[in-house]
Amino acid sequence: MVDSLVNLGWNRDVAFFVASLLGAVVLASFGLVWIIFAIWLERKLAGRIQDRIGPNRAGPYGLFQTFADLFKLITKEDITPAGADRHIYNIAPIMVVASIVLIFAVIPFSATWVGADLNIGVLYFIAVGSLATLAIMLAGWGSNNKYALLGAFRVIAALISYEVPMILSVAVPVLLAGTMSMQGIVHGQSIAYIFVAPVSAFIFFVSQLAEAGRSPFDLIEAESEIIAGYNIEYSGMKFGMFMASEFIHAFVISLLTVILFLGGWQFLGAGHPGSELFGFIVVMGKAMLVYFVVILIRSTTPRIRIDHMMAFNWKFLVPLALVNLIVVAFCARIFVPDYAAAQAVADGGGLGAFLAGMFGVGFIAELPRAALCLVANIGLWVVASRLLRQYSDQERDRVRQLIQERRDQRGQTAPAAAGR
Repeated sequence: MVDSLVNLGWNRDVAFFVASLLGAVVLASFGLVWIIFAIWLERKLAGRIQDRIGPNRAGPYGLFQTFADLFKLITKEDITPAGADRHIYNIAPIMVVASIVLIFAVIPFSATWVGADLNIGVLYFIAVGSLATLAIMLAGWGSNNKYALLGAFRVIAALISYEVPMILSVAVPVLLAGTMSMQGIVHGQSIAYIFVAPVSAFIFFVSQLAEAGRSPFDLIEAESEIIAGYNIEYSGMKFGMFMASEFIHAFVISLLTVILFLGGWQFLGAGHPGSELFGFIVVMGKAMLVYFVVILIRSTTPRIRIDHMMAFNWKFLVPLALVNLIVVAFCARIFVPDYAAAQAVADGGGLGAFLAGMFGVGFIAELPRAALCLVANIGLWVVASRLLRQYSDQERDRVRQLIQERRDQRGQTAPAAAGR
């Protein structure tokens, strides 16, 4: 676009600024417009999963239901509590939406369609995503409500805790690709990393679910325990912005999983010149499959207690992520991809030429490393699952023993009370 504007006589600096501004508007608008469709889609899928119909009144197939809800939120009275810190209270909803929308800037939708191909793209999305944690804290503090502050503390504890395994899991594709660029990680996946390090993909996905506050980690919505959480004092469009950020984050989870572990836009020549639209369709198609899994989990799993949630993180996910990172680093060091040797195998004809024609030379070069990492990941998962099952059995026996002791105590006190 810059070259086109320059050819029309524009100054290059001005053309670059205008192109960057338009690109930012398009990316931000994509995330904000997508949420309108995503809310309807999630409601319809959740309805079908739970043997319901879902939205079916406002418009054909209930398509206008989200617009009706949006109009309701916009027209509701905007209330700011008298004792609230007005500036902090009002900026928190904006920050929480901005922290999610800004992640779109580094997501490569095709070989050339990317907002900013930063060489620290992974570090960028981790840092920007952390702004949501700060926004939640500001919302709870600025509301001047003890219930909102208590709910914010509870959510912040969960978010900060699950950032640890998330960062450790993201380090695996960075290690395998040798770069923190999101586009570079996609280029490095001649073999999708979910087949190389499935444990890392699992840890990343679960951690992101917790970061987004989705079921079974939706402690934000535990109304019976904390009224309504950090957003109890918000109404109207401010409340709607918190809800919109959750739905956008759910889709961003899917996009990040696709980019880091499912090969991004790579599929049947999507990286060839002129195939940008096809690459975009590939990314969105993969993201929709992951998004369906996100909706399925939310619609079928019950909420867990916060102590179980924290124990699962610190006693299982964090140790598993640390050991997995060490194992993958060791395996990657043993088998460094040799692209020259892989090219020789491809030139030799036979099976090597067939694999190179189907998947590329990089597939042959990375196959030994991928096979070793996959075997190591399977072994690690078997050991970890057995330890988790053993811990669960011990915890179940402890709870049963505690319940039995309390029953025995009641049985001993009952005759004494009857005698008196």
